[in-house]
Amino acid sequence: MTPGYADEGALAVHSLLDRARVRHRLVSHPPTFSANAEAEVAHVPPGRVAKTVVTTDRGHVRLAVVPASRELDLARLRAAVDASPHVRLATEQEIAAAFPGFEVGAVPPLGELIGAEEIVDPLVLHAPEVLAAAGDHRHGVLVDPEQLVEAARARVADICRHRGRRFSEAPLV
Repeated sequence: MTPGYADEGALAVHSLLDRARVRHRLVSHPPTFSANAEAEVAHVPPGRVAKTVVTTDRGHVRLAVVPASRELDLARLRAAVDASPHVRLATEQEIAAAFPGFEVGAVPPLGELIGAEEIVDPLVLHAPEVLAAAGDHRHGVLVDPEQLVEAARARVADICRHRGRRFSEAPLV
């Protein structure tokens, strides 16, 4: 095992990003169970944490990536990907079955690299570097979001809840 990687999920993320030639840096931290908690322990503003939300649409699993400071808007996601009215958040059991190499709640935003369609909100791209889940609750990965989108072959679409403002006008933190 690579020094500094105590978990197989983090090692898998490191290997996937290396193979895709994405510059990245692993961040170890005490266990966290939400993107906002990870932001706090890693001393990163929540707007610079890329939160991966796993959704399902009649068995089709999809990753939606939004800043931790925001919420996914299922109606916007539905419109962006022409999903059925049945698109919803995946259950823990569905996430565990779809991504057995990663801990539930720590699925990395690696889209095609892990066999899932991925949609990234443009707010994630406003930061030069974001912290994303690295497969377990004890690691995050700092990465250039543009490189991440390219490696994951992700689609970029407005999928965040807006709070009454256009996404381009809203602060990240």
